[in-house]
Amino acid sequence: MSIDMTWRTAIGAQFHAAIDMLENAARACPGTLWGDRDRRPEFWYLVYHTLFWLDYYLADSERDFAPPAPFMLGERDPEGVMPDRVYTKDELLGYLRHGRSRLGTVLDAMTGARAAAPCGFERRDMSAGELLLYNLRHVQHHAAQLHLILRQSTDSVPGWVSRGPDAVERP
Repeated sequence: MSIDMTWRTAIGAQFHAAIDMLENAARACPGTLWGDRDRRPEFWYLVYHTLFWLDYYLADSERDFAPPAPFMLGERDPEGVMPDRVYTKDELLGYLRHGRSRLGTVLDAMTGARAAAPCGFERRDMSAGELLLYNLRHVQHHAAQLHLILRQSTDSVPGWVSRGPDAVERP
């Protein structure tokens, strides 16, 4: 196996594990907590925020990004524009599947040369490879935050995922 394939497989396994932990938290959230508009931060919004930025940083560049319907670009607004409604768990689980698929496409195309190239995002002065790791850390950060909220609210959390089951070696 080439070094590119070794790293691509390892990063894919860990990135998918982070996405799995996010998905497990979303699925474990009871409806009363999911849509609680008085809670700060709102559970559903943390899931949405994480998925939006996952999707955004898997695009080739800022100019090439457009989230799928019904999601909007308001998340990029520096003023912190909240969506005008609570997104349902099914909507966000669909967005998660979109992000997981997009990650697979990015990993399939990742080579040493691509990883070393500029990432294509003006606000991130880093290589495409570093941006991929930055994105993974962001997903895991919020997955952990959601698990903490679940522990505090329900005294129960999904278990740790050590390696994503979707991580497979690609030829």
